[in-house]
Amino acid sequence: MEEKKLDLNSIIGMLLIVGIFFWMMYQNKPSEAQLAAEKAKKELVAKEAQAKAVAAKQAVAPAAVITPGDSTQLAKLQKTLGGFAYSATLPSAKNDITTIENDYVLLKIANKGGYIVEATLKNFEKFKKNSGQLVSLIKDNNADLNIQLQTNDSRVLNTKDLYFEPALTKVGADQILSMKLKAGANEFLEYKYILKPNDYMVGFDIRSQGLNKVLNTAKPLDLQWNMKTYRSEKSIAYENRYTEVRYQYEDNKHNYVNDGTDKEESPDKVGYIAFKQHFFTSILLTNTPFEKAVLKSNKLALDETKDTIFIKDFKASVPLALQNGEVDYKMSWYFGPTDYATLKAYDKDIEKIVPLGWGIFGWINKFIFIPLFGFLTGGISYGIAIIIFTILIKLAMSPITYKSFLSQAKMKVLRPDITELGEKYKKDPLKKQQETMKLYNKAGVNPMAGCIPALIQLPFMYASFQFFPSAFELRQKGFLWADDLSSFDSVYKLPFHIPLYGDHISLFPILAAIAIFFYMKMTSGDQQMAAPQQEGMPDMAKMMKYMIYISPIMMLIFFNSYGAGLSLYNFISNLITIGIMFVIKNYIVDSDKIHAQIQENKLKEPKKPGKFQQRLQEAMEQAEAQKKAKK
Repeated sequence: MEEKKLDLNSIIGMLLIVGIFFWMMYQNKPSEAQLAAEKAKKELVAKEAQAKAVAAKQAVAPAAVITPGDSTQLAKLQKTLGGFAYSATLPSAKNDITTIENDYVLLKIANKGGYIVEATLKNFEKFKKNSGQLVSLIKDNNADLNIQLQTNDSRVLNTKDLYFEPALTKVGADQILSMKLKAGANEFLEYKYILKPNDYMVGFDIRSQGLNKVLNTAKPLDLQWNMKTYRSEKSIAYENRYTEVRYQYEDNKHNYVNDGTDKEESPDKVGYIAFKQHFFTSILLTNTPFEKAVLKSNKLALDETKDTIFIKDFKASVPLALQNGEVDYKMSWYFGPTDYATLKAYDKDIEKIVPLGWGIFGWINKFIFIPLFGFLTGGISYGIAIIIFTILIKLAMSPITYKSFLSQAKMKVLRPDITELGEKYKKDPLKKQQETMKLYNKAGVNPMAGCIPALIQLPFMYASFQFFPSAFELRQKGFLWADDLSSFDSVYKLPFHIPLYGDHISLFPILAAIAIFFYMKMTSGDQQMAAPQQEGMPDMAKMMKYMIYISPIMMLIFFNSYGAGLSLYNFISNLITIGIMFVIKNYIVDSDKIHAQIQENKLKEPKKPGKFQQRLQEAMEQAEAQKKAKK
C-alpha cells in the first residue's frame, strides 16, 4: 500500500509541473502586435537579402547576361551607348581593378573609366597624428579622368562611365597595362600605362584606332582631370599656403593659378599641369603641348582652425587634337614628392613647380642653398645640418657685416660735426645738405656704405624664406623637441584659438624673437648715434625704437605656424650676428683710430666725389639756384 501511495504522489507532482509550464507559456504568449512586427522584420531581412543578390548580379550584368553574339541585347545597348555598346558586352564590363606597382608607388586602375583610382606612395607616411598611414595622392574617389566623346549619332558619352578592357604585360622589368574602350573588335580608345622599376614617373599614352567611323571628328576631344587634394601634413594653414595648380606654357614659361575660391586661368600651349600639394604632387605631362587649358582652383579648407580631409579642389580641362579622325598623345604621370632634386633629375623642367623665388632669390637657392644643404645632410641630424648651414652662411657674410658696422662707426665719429652744421644752417636746409655732403667727401666717408652691405644681405634673407618651406628633406625629421622640422614645433596646446597666432605655442619662434630683440637693441643705438635726424625727414630714432619691439612680436605671430626649420635658422642666424657684432665692436673696430684717420683725411685734399654724390650735389645746387631766382 505504501508503494502505491508513493507512485500516486509522483504522478500528481508531475501533472502539477506540466500544468505550471503550460500556464507560464500561455502568460508569455506574444501579442498580435508583436507577432506582426516579427513577421515584418523577417520580410524586411528577406527583401534586403534579395536586393543584395540583385545588386551583385547587376554589377556583373553585362558580362553575365550579354555576350558579343547577342544581337538583341547589343541593339538595346546601342540606344544609350551608340557605337560603344560593344564595350558593355565584353567580360571586362565589371568593376574590376588592375594593380601595378614598384618599390616607390602602387597604382590601381579601374575597368570602369580606365583611369587611376589609387596612387599610393610606399615610402612616405602622413603626418604623425596618423602615423602608419601611407600618403595616397589618389584614393576613395577623390580624383577622376574623363574624355567626352561626341559620336556621329549626336550622343555625348563620358569615358569615366564606360568599361575598358585591361591587358597587363611585361617587357623586361617594365609593366605595361593597356586599357581599351572598344567600339568593335578592332576599333578602340586606348590608355596605356607604363611603369618602370624604382620610378615615380608613369608613361601614359592615349591613342585611338578606327574611331573616325564612330566619333564626330569636327572638333577636338575634351579631356578633364579633377582632384580634391588630401591633407597630408600637420599644419593645415601651412599646407594650404603651398598647395596650388602650377603649369608650363608658351615655350617654357611657368606660372600658377592664384589662391582663393573659384580661381581660374586659361593658358595656351601647355606642356604640363601640376596639382601640387605642399610636399607631394601629381603632374600630367605631354610631349605634344595642349593648345589650350582651363585650370581651376578652389580653396576647401576655409577655416584652418578645424580639422579637414581635403585642402583644395583642382580641375583641368584640355583639348586633345585629332589627326585624320584619330587621337595620339604621348604623355606621362608623375606621382611623388615635391623634392627639387628628384624632379630635376627627370630633365623636364618640372622642378620649376618648387617655389624657390624669382630672380636673384631663386639663383641663391638653386646654386648656393640647395647644393650646400644637400652636402651637409649626408649623414648628420637635420637640425645640426641647419645650424652648420647657418654658421657657414653668416661667416660668408661677415665681411659685409664688418663693412656695415665700420660705416656706422665712422658716421658716429662725424656726428658732432654734422650736429654743428645742423645748428649753423638751421634756417637753410639745402645749404646744410650741401655742407654735410662736403664734410663726408673731405673726411673720406661714404654715407651709403652702411646701407649697401645691408641691401646685399636682404636677398639671402628672403631666399631663406623660400628655401626652408620648400625643403622636402626636413619633412618628418625631428630635432630636440620638434618632431617635424617642416612644420611647427608645438610645445603647448592652447585650449582656445588666438587670431593670427593659432592654438599652440611654438618654442623656436620664441627663441628667434628673443634673439632678434637683442640684436636690434644692440645695433639700434649705434645707428641712432651715427645718423642724426635730418630736418623734414622722419625721426629714425623713434622708428627704430618702435621696431625693436614690433619685429619680435611679428616674429612670434607669423612664425608660430611656420616650419620649425625656418625658425631655427633665424634663431641661430641672429645669435651668430650678435656674436659677430660683439667681436667687431670690441676687438676689431677701434673708434680712436677711426677718429684719428678721419681727422687726418680732413687735412688732405678732398677726394673727387663719386658719380652719385656729384649728381646729388648738382641737383641741390640747381634747387638752390631756382630758389634764389624765385626770390
